[in-house]
Amino acid sequence: MSNLLPMLYETIFGFVTLFALTKVLGKTQISQLTAFDFIAALVLGELVGNALFDEKAGVLEIGYIILLWGILLYTVEMLTQKFSRTRYFLEGKPAMIIHKGKIIYEEMRKNKIDVSELQHLLRMKDVFSIQEVEYAILESNGDLSVMKKGPFQTPNKKDLNVLPEEPEIATTLISDGVIYDDNLAEIDQDELWLMEEIKKQGYSSLKEVFYAEYLSNKKLFVLPYTKIKQKDYERKLNL
Repeated sequence: MSNLLPMLYETIFGFVTLFALTKVLGKTQISQLTAFDFIAALVLGELVGNALFDEKAGVLEIGYIILLWGILLYTVEMLTQKFSRTRYFLEGKPAMIIHKGKIIYEEMRKNKIDVSELQHLLRMKDVFSIQEVEYAILESNGDLSVMKKGPFQTPNKKDLNVLPEEPEIATTLISDGVIYDDNLAEIDQDELWLMEEIKKQGYSSLKEVFYAEYLSNKKLFVLPYTKIKQKDYERKLNL
């Protein structure tokens, strides 16, 4: 019981110091997590955890560990910014997985990914067929950057000579079958109006609706509860 109080302020100190360290190192530690960053975060967490449960380690020792590790990480960050060669060595470099519509097998083998994983990464970019892709680059953080072939690219309003409209964020009215009363009030409507809009689309009850969202001057977007057999989509995803 006598160790509880020291553990309390040591934990608080470690928390505050780690928070300050992430602020110094920048948001790229989270948003652009490379293999080196991931390992560094694991090691830092292990060092702090061991220090907290070590009876001989106090606030000074914990602060010293975090400061020392932070200096090393900051030094590496500065080196990768100033010297591109060190950046490629420590963080890796992008790899061209698809070039002019053709899969580069050697690059896939070097980066230890197979076709199924490539398809998974493409689906995350709203690409459901490899034949739509002109270029695909595997970034150093594991993300996939995709450029579609000309016929599959989405034209913008400038290409179509269409006057731009004011952008609008859709308002969620039903999500997971739950009605958002606050959002209904925000658009000056109530459940009676929502029920009427649902009936216009062939639904007899709000219980049939899984999701609904509202955009001004547009038809209410409604998705019902839908059941799909597992084998139907596993065949499409090569599972």
